[in-house]
Amino acid sequence: MERLGKALGVGLVVFIVYVIFSGSASPYDLITGALVAGATGFLTANLTVDKPIKFLQLQRLAWLLTYAVRYFFIDEVKAHVDVMRRILHPRMPINPGIVKVPYEVQSDYAILTIANSITNTPGTVVVDVDPEGKALYVHWIDVKVTEPDKVREEVSKVFEKFARRIFD
Repeated sequence: MERLGKALGVGLVVFIVYVIFSGSASPYDLITGALVAGATGFLTANLTVDKPIKFLQLQRLAWLLTYAVRYFFIDEVKAHVDVMRRILHPRMPINPGIVKVPYEVQSDYAILTIANSITNTPGTVVVDVDPEGKALYVHWIDVKVTEPDKVREEVSKVFEKFARRIFD
């Protein structure tokens, strides 16, 4: 019964993503999407889901949607503008370096979300993850501080706040 709950949750997410990316709601696409999502959910449920009850917690979905809007319309835009400014500046003001960014989240999904958010934001790339030391190593285009706690404030704290509420 638990596997069925996991499979339904994964299948639902896969189906929603399929419909969004296919851009079609024709009967053929909906049926095909449902079959593919069902098979994917059944085959990968035990690999991808620990606690299926999390799928039913609407506050997690609300935090996910809030995070997506903030990330794509605020954090990404600010980072793109900053990198464009650096590229177009006559002296190209950069101070690159690799910094240690500690994190406090627990789940692999939360860690992945933070690392992915950092890497997808222009000017930063996660180059290593240290699960034992609970830290990410990030190449940063403009190192402003080097103390790990201050780096966390600058680079990842907002991502961690949302990742914790969505996945932990």
